[in-house]
Amino acid sequence: MKQYSLSILVLIIFSACQSKPQQDDWVTNSLNQAREQLAYAVQMLDDTLSYPRSVNPDGSLHLVEASDWTSGFFPGSLWYMYEYTRDPKWEDQARRWSAGLAEQQHNRGTHDIGFMLYCSFGNGYRLTGDQEYRAILLEGARSLASRYNPRVKAIRSWDWARNRWSFPVIIDNMMNLELLFWAARESGDQSFYDIAYNHALTTMNNHFRNDFSSFHVVDYDTISGAVRKQETFQGHADESAWARGQAWGLYGYKFCFRETRDPRFLEQAEAIALYYLNHPNLPEDKVPYWDFDAPGIPDEPRDASAAALVASALLELSDYTNTHREEYLQAAEAMLKSLSSPAYLATPGSNQGFILKHSTGYKPVNSEVDKPLNYADYYYLEAMLRYREKKEQTSL
Repeated sequence: MKQYSLSILVLIIFSACQSKPQQDDWVTNSLNQAREQLAYAVQMLDDTLSYPRSVNPDGSLHLVEASDWTSGFFPGSLWYMYEYTRDPKWEDQARRWSAGLAEQQHNRGTHDIGFMLYCSFGNGYRLTGDQEYRAILLEGARSLASRYNPRVKAIRSWDWARNRWSFPVIIDNMMNLELLFWAARESGDQSFYDIAYNHALTTMNNHFRNDFSSFHVVDYDTISGAVRKQETFQGHADESAWARGQAWGLYGYKFCFRETRDPRFLEQAEAIALYYLNHPNLPEDKVPYWDFDAPGIPDEPRDASAAALVASALLELSDYTNTHREEYLQAAEAMLKSLSSPAYLATPGSNQGFILKHSTGYKPVNSEVDKPLNYADYYYLEAMLRYREKKEQTSL
């Protein structure tokens, strides 16, 4: 009888051990498929100074230089693949593709240093502790901080179209603050923290409407610091809710709370999240149309990049709240399951090596519409790794 009971116990334990991998097959399968696709992309590419961004209208690969705002996402994806596999071959590739970005640490002509350096060297430093990467990141933070205006209390975004804007600040710029918060911790220089904190407050006060949707661009007077105008440059209309803009804001305020513990930033992140999740025009699969107010819904293009961003943000945001924790986790899981389905996840060897299909870059000028985008891939991998980690720690 004892032997029979022991056999049953062993069978139960074995079944339990087997059931979890089966339940999580979609996670492992999707990450492995992404690995195959990244391997295909690396195999296609010869020049590590030309970075894959998207696909051209003729179907060819759209490559950009290191100075492009998206240049850090492909190396960042390689770092995430190294984190997933711990295969030194992926570390080698990530280092190769990051190396060409090193000179951007001195680039004071862009606010996108965070995207370019923190997604590449930031992940590299986190995973390897390479001191050269640390030095690059700190110099990059100094370059970013040079764009701060103490009168406006924000970091300038674009330098072009000076006849249209005096001191434009875009919602995307929230994402670059993470580099400054990191630099403050790493160096002990309080000025990095103060700049990031002030920028987040200024954006919170002026970018958001009463329903917590956001404008894309706010222009400021450099003398008085007052708001000159509010626009939604990449969205359908100035008063519309451009989907990726909402995602940038949500992602930014969740890490602003993490870094400062200021409850206002948590309240802001949660308000944006609830606006997004409860919007009547959010499709059933939770991959948004490019703009929540686009006139042709349901025939408007989707934006997988926004879904990937929001999924990643919600997974972290769930750690900071009890009230909506389950709602955030369930929504993130639904988004990732959609993005991991054949409708969005590219078959290895297709899609010019990009992982996800159906993103939208800049619809009003018909640029990168219903195309793959490197930042969609980056935030998808980030979200999937966060989800996988949560599954391992808890029964999500």
